[in-house]
Amino acid sequence: MKRIKRLSLAFAGLATLLLSSCGINSNLMLKTDKDYVFAEIDSINSTKEEYRLDVNDIIQFRFFTNNGQRILDLSTSSDPGQNQLFNPNNAISYVIQKDSLINFPALGQINIVGMSIREAEIFLETSYSNLYVNPFVQISVTNRRVIVFPGNGGDAKVLYLANNNTTLLEAIALAGGIADRGRASRIKLIRKDDNGQRQVYRIDLSTIEGLQYTDILVQANDYIYIEPVPEIGRELLQEVAPIVSLISSAAIVISVISKL
Repeated sequence: MKRIKRLSLAFAGLATLLLSSCGINSNLMLKTDKDYVFAEIDSINSTKEEYRLDVNDIIQFRFFTNNGQRILDLSTSSDPGQNQLFNPNNAISYVIQKDSLINFPALGQINIVGMSIREAEIFLETSYSNLYVNPFVQISVTNRRVIVFPGNGGDAKVLYLANNNTTLLEAIALAGGIADRGRASRIKLIRKDDNGQRQVYRIDLSTIEGLQYTDILVQANDYIYIEPVPEIGRELLQEVAPIVSLISSAAIVISVISKL
């Protein structure tokens, strides 16, 4: 009997250990309490604000003189050798470092973080005007992206923004739409504010009234998180099945031993 008791205690301890490590819906992220205060969605509704340059952005920098006249001259040139000698599509790539500075040719360390692309172009053209005649500057950001969690818990997609006017609904569509488990009524848009702090906006696209939010322009480094529906029953069954099997095996072993 003591032997059976020890086996019973061992199997009970193992079952308790498995239950304590239960991972039901453990892949759910960014949970909020019922009384969590979301940021005011109306503050970004219908916003057309341009993208602002930020740390770790990769920018392509093109520079020409005489208001870019040479670009037009070369584009209409019939001399293929001249076009090969100077390709106006060539660009210099820079990464904005953590100190917000970029080492531009002839200018040195310049801070353009917080500027829109057009503001940065005008600022650099003004800065180069002391050295060159009618500078013409073009800047583009090549690594603008958003991260979309479509509603399957562990699934995520990184979308590179090819357009400056990508909307919230377009970003969700590019990610494959809302997943089967996704809640259209519980979409979280997480975005940095002017102080660099992440704000969480709650968006409901489950009804036609949510149409007013579909045209919100997504910005680089936004997180779009669609809350999944918790699958408690199926995942609980998956967690409990090994334990039930263990208990059944234990019962068989104890029954066999008790007959010895």
